[in-house]
Amino acid sequence: MIGRTLSFVSRWVATGTTAAAISIFVLPVPASAWGANAERLVSNKAVDTLPPEIRGYFEANRDWLARHVTEPLDWLGRNPHTERRNHFLYLDRYGKFPFDSLPRDYKAAVTKFTKTKLDSSGVLPWQIGVYSQKLTAAFRDHDWEEARLSAAYLAAYVALAHDPFHTTENFDGHLSAQSGVDLRFGSSLVDRFSLFFPMRPNDAMFLSDPTDHAFDACMSAHAWLENILLSDRRAREGLSDYTDEYYDRFYNLAGSVLIRQLTDAATDVGSYWLTAWINAGRPQLPPQ
Repeated sequence: MIGRTLSFVSRWVATGTTAAAISIFVLPVPASAWGANAERLVSNKAVDTLPPEIRGYFEANRDWLARHVTEPLDWLGRNPHTERRNHFLYLDRYGKFPFDSLPRDYKAAVTKFTKTKLDSSGVLPWQIGVYSQKLTAAFRDHDWEEARLSAAYLAAYVALAHDPFHTTENFDGHLSAQSGVDLRFGSSLVDRFSLFFPMRPNDAMFLSDPTDHAFDACMSAHAWLENILLSDRRAREGLSDYTDEYYDRFYNLAGSVLIRQLTDAATDVGSYWLTAWINAGRPQLPPQ
């Protein structure tokens, strides 16, 4: 996988093409359904998944990571024409589950669909592969400042892969007459109820292929879309606005899915951190 990732990193740097820049003006721009609080929650819980060999380093940087994990969301606001494609994967543009028409190898996908189509349909799993490799390189080089940054940014993108609304063209409910459902699910419910979330992520584990695992995460998230959309419609029944009663109903109907996705995201973030460290040769990490 590492060789495959390196093979497209150089092309990745040069992807600010005219076609990609134009796409932002002709396509709707997805909002950041996973809000800042969700990103911080995932990063914080991910530290708890790590084995003793590396947990001390991440524990010492827990607050720092929580502050910087939201920076890719800021990049999206400042530079949407270059950053937007990194935040989603419109699986529903590639047929039906298990979406076999989309190669998971980036070069093969470009050959089959063209880079322009990939950019407009999202490249989130490959972006995760790139940052997994960046973190591996930082660990291997003992570049601890770069390691902290890459760990935070990798956590941000891995979290996005677990957000169902970052896997669909109906990213904000505009195709199902449920505008803003992504923010109600991924931001408002988190802001209102996260203190009560029973999040218990599993122990981090080694990932044999970080990019391939990112595709699996997107597919798993995508499978929850209809459940969430139905819950949103049912929660709104008989109400004229999105009131406290609506959010209580929505949480009762979809809260379990939200907690599951955030919990799985935390497990995966820890797994990506652990995998990068192992692939770097298990270097001795500094105490902070």
